[in-house]
Amino acid sequence: MPPQNAQKPPSKSQVTGVVVFYLVAALAMVMANKWVLNSTDAPLFFLFTQLVIAVILFGISDAMRLLPDRLTFDVNICKGLVPMVALNVVGLSFSNYTLKYVDASFYQVARGLVLPFTVFTSFVVLHVRPSLRILLACAFVTLGFFVGVFLDGTSVSLLGIFFGVVSSAITATHSVVIKQSLNVVNGSALLLSWYTNLLSAVVLIPIVVFAGEGPAVTKLLAGADELLLQPGEMSALRTFIWGSAITGALGFMMSIASLLSIKVTSPITHMISSAVRGVAASLLGMWLFNDIITTGRASSIAIILFGSIYYTWVKHSESQQSQGSGSSNSGGYERAKTEDIEAGRKSSSSKPE
Repeated sequence: MPPQNAQKPPSKSQVTGVVVFYLVAALAMVMANKWVLNSTDAPLFFLFTQLVIAVILFGISDAMRLLPDRLTFDVNICKGLVPMVALNVVGLSFSNYTLKYVDASFYQVARGLVLPFTVFTSFVVLHVRPSLRILLACAFVTLGFFVGVFLDGTSVSLLGIFFGVVSSAITATHSVVIKQSLNVVNGSALLLSWYTNLLSAVVLIPIVVFAGEGPAVTKLLAGADELLLQPGEMSALRTFIWGSAITGALGFMMSIASLLSIKVTSPITHMISSAVRGVAASLLGMWLFNDIITTGRASSIAIILFGSIYYTWVKHSESQQSQGSGSSNSGGYERAKTEDIEAGRKSSSSKPE
């Protein structure tokens, strides 16, 4: 007999609503980021404005009592989140640089090694030994990455590839640190997102200066390009303002949506929606930014998606077997959430997925 306090499983309409919202928001985030990054030489300052907008929206929502947890500020918590914030700032910065130097349709390929890096990090840090089927899934994903980078025949930015690979490695490490960071905030993903966005914005202020973006920011805010505009063109400043507002608001909403996603969706559902998002992002990149989708690039994306879906299915099967055998050790590591995560993860709210 089921316990009286057992929670009712989410309805199909709830699951569909959360998945569709997250899918649309994540796609809009990538496209809006690319739109702004095409017109500015200050990607770190752009990231800073996104984080500030998300922090402001967190504060407004807290003042209106719209959040399940009250926002706090504790210096001891800030100290405990130093590794999380450091990884978040570096990871988001490299993600923005990746998107700046590669096509929107190629972004998923450039960051395609997240899964293999996550499995490797789990093995090294958490001492979780992957099964042969997990290694096979990683092999498929890695193959897809190399097909897109070396066998496609289309010219790609090596700098963008570098940023994508490093960003993937940081995201994988991020997934481990998130678990430790949740303990600092008593398991509240909402508080973790609030602190991460706030502290990341503060940390980015000196980084923007030391990265040499001062002249680019001054030029942007002064509207120096307006005299050179063609009729009907939007200035870099207006693009920056609208893009920051859109991505900052979307990042905040994705932080909230990630909480719902954890409650009402399964890993299989999440992986399928990620696959749909990857294909849709490539098609939108071709439509909005005139990206080229060659046979090699399409094959690369398909192989990466197949490996990711196969990995999720294997993890689900192994988890079911573990529960069926009554084992107390599920022996599993979770796929780095985008959202996380993609996030983000998704303790950060402004990372393009």
